[in-house]
Amino acid sequence: MGSEQQYIDLYQQCREIICEHSSGVMNAVRDEAFERFRKQGFPTKKVERYKYTDMQALFAPDYGLNLNRLQIPVDPYNAFRCDVPNLSTSLYFVVNDMFYHEEKAKGHLPEGVIIGSLKDFATSEYYNRMAAHANDAVTDLNTMLAQDGLYVYVPKNVKVDRAIQVINILRSDVDLMVNRRVLIVLEEGAEIKMLFCDHAADNRNFLATQVIEAYVGENASLDLYCMEETHHKNVRVSNVYIDQQANSRVNHNVITLHNGITRNKLDLTFSGEGAECQCYGCVIADKQQHVDNNTLIVHKVPHCTSNELYKYVLDDKATGAFAGRVLVEHGAQKTTSQMTNQNLTATKEARMYTQPMLEIYADDVKCAHGSTVGQLNDAALFYMRQRGISLQEAKVLLQNAFINEVIDHMQLEPLRDRLHYLVEKRFRGELNKCSGCKLCK
Repeated sequence: MGSEQQYIDLYQQCREIICEHSSGVMNAVRDEAFERFRKQGFPTKKVERYKYTDMQALFAPDYGLNLNRLQIPVDPYNAFRCDVPNLSTSLYFVVNDMFYHEEKAKGHLPEGVIIGSLKDFATSEYYNRMAAHANDAVTDLNTMLAQDGLYVYVPKNVKVDRAIQVINILRSDVDLMVNRRVLIVLEEGAEIKMLFCDHAADNRNFLATQVIEAYVGENASLDLYCMEETHHKNVRVSNVYIDQQANSRVNHNVITLHNGITRNKLDLTFSGEGAECQCYGCVIADKQQHVDNNTLIVHKVPHCTSNELYKYVLDDKATGAFAGRVLVEHGAQKTTSQMTNQNLTATKEARMYTQPMLEIYADDVKCAHGSTVGQLNDAALFYMRQRGISLQEAKVLLQNAFINEVIDHMQLEPLRDRLHYLVEKRFRGELNKCSGCKLCK
């Protein structure tokens, strides 16, 4: 037994406190998750889906937890200004792993739409339905310990025109572990666009686990953007589970601009015919940052389309990893799938691991995958320098052009325009923390 023992002891000693400050729906599945976690433990690097990130090491430190749900003394509306302003969004906050109750954004929602505290609104019909079968120790750990999070519900044929922006703020005076849960339910014909922005407001060591479950009904549409701008002391382990019904559409985007160690997992399942998903990711990492994206797309039924494009730019001694697997099950004919991973390593010390995979059990499909790892084009650098452009400026221009292909696919236009600006700042070394953030002293 390794790093998991402290969490086993914690749950056995504090189970009553955890349950007291949560809800019946969340409490009902804790013990089953605990038993799975105790039997399985954290995966080692010998486990295929975790071969590029040492989970035992990430969870070994002794972090504090706010199990008694002490209120954090901060008004994020007045104290925090995100780096993606002026998006005409309905704005919500999650401070650590607690939904921040505030009336300011509620007037913008159509009738029947719910955005609120998970412990207040979650129903057993959807909560933990996918996560319980994920066979993932971090997901089970989150299920054991999570006490609150975000619940999003859009009823049948309701379209939320105004994008929903959720600011996840890590805030603490001591090293802290946060276990955040998100449940998104879209009924038939529903539509919503969501932007999650992760920020660390204090110079402390943070460990954040996050589990997102999204149920996308027939003919429904979900745009899900997840952007991380934390700092080098932050460890983020995020697992996203999406289930798509017939003729639904999902646009999933992951953007990592600043981080310490990040491990993102996406499991997406086509449960109804005619559905499609577009999955994009862009990573900019330097120093000793580590970013690992792992995806699994399961085509269970015919006539579904998936497209993945992930791009990394790695500098200094940064490490990147991408492992993507597309599984086409028996009978899933007329499947169309494309997976692409392209990477730039700006130094000899930067490391990129890439592993695109296809597993196909149907004979009438169009599936392709590919990956590249390279450096900046010497001829292009020479050409620009001959015309008076400095070497550093030439590198920034080429890196921008490389990563912009991912950003240009994003459907939320104000975010797309803002990201072009943020990415350029990042390559120039100017994006150290969110401008105007009064929490960072």
